[in-house]
Amino acid sequence: MAAEDQAKELPQVLVLGPPSIFPYLESQFSNRFLFLKPWLSKLPLTQFLTSFAQSAPALLIRGGGSTQLTSAILDCLPSLKLVVTSSVGVDHLNLPELRRRGVAIAYAGNVLAEDAADMAVGLLIDVLRKVSAGDRFVRQGLWSRKGDLPPGLKLSGKRIGIVGLGKIGSEVAKRLEGFGCKVSYNSRTKKSIAPYSYYSNVYELAANCEALIICCALTEETYHLINKEVMLALGKDGVIVNIGRGAIIDEKEMIRCLIQGEIGGAGLDVFENEPKIPKELFNLDNVVLSPHVAVMTYESSMELSKLVVDNLEAFFSNKSLVSPFVD
Repeated sequence: MAAEDQAKELPQVLVLGPPSIFPYLESQFSNRFLFLKPWLSKLPLTQFLTSFAQSAPALLIRGGGSTQLTSAILDCLPSLKLVVTSSVGVDHLNLPELRRRGVAIAYAGNVLAEDAADMAVGLLIDVLRKVSAGDRFVRQGLWSRKGDLPPGLKLSGKRIGIVGLGKIGSEVAKRLEGFGCKVSYNSRTKKSIAPYSYYSNVYELAANCEALIICCALTEETYHLINKEVMLALGKDGVIVNIGRGAIIDEKEMIRCLIQGEIGGAGLDVFENEPKIPKELFNLDNVVLSPHVAVMTYESSMELSKLVVDNLEAFFSNKSLVSPFVD
């Protein structure tokens, strides 16, 4: 009973999702926070919240859009003062409602940028050089029966457009410079210190590039930003890589363009309705699919765990957040 009483005195943190890093957090920091875990209860979520989370001042939530922080959930949390998300994107958070309620937000900041950039370039190389397609070709015994795999396309010297030149987009650009690529970008505003060509219109960016890499956040403005017109402007040899959010691309139109040969290929780490993936993508040899793992490495998971704990401890100590989200 003494241990239970001691646990009740710990700062309460409601966990929704839960984030992939939570098992580590629970094993290492259960003596510093009282984690409330609604997925272990048989109660419906709102009933659990009203029964056990009324006094919880902090919330830890999974990123990626699979768990939405709705007004209905917030209505059950009258004491909430902080939301910590394990992601860079915040499209799963109800930002206007959180602002109205005076709830602070901490996010992943720049911790995941390098891993995301590595994956973006990896997906681009995979599609252009047919790495995954070649692997299937060998494993299925087609090399000996059909001869050589048709050649892919080189990355070096390509004209690459980056949609969203934030921290992740900038890391992507830095890597592409090493391949001698000509980098251009589209962003909400022109970056004064970026040495790349700026296009205020994503259609014009696509028309002047051989590949697009999507690094921007999902907002009302960027929903289906990559539409039919943009894809047709990119052209039949053009490649799309998406490490942002699935709904930035009009997925149905992308599939149609891929099947009709109106774009050359796609490397996708995110999808509109993940983890449900359109079956039409499974049979396309010019498409590389990844299960939303662009930022998931062991090293970044450890860094993210530390960042989450640092933000929680700063909050409960009435100090400034380490990685506050400011929109």
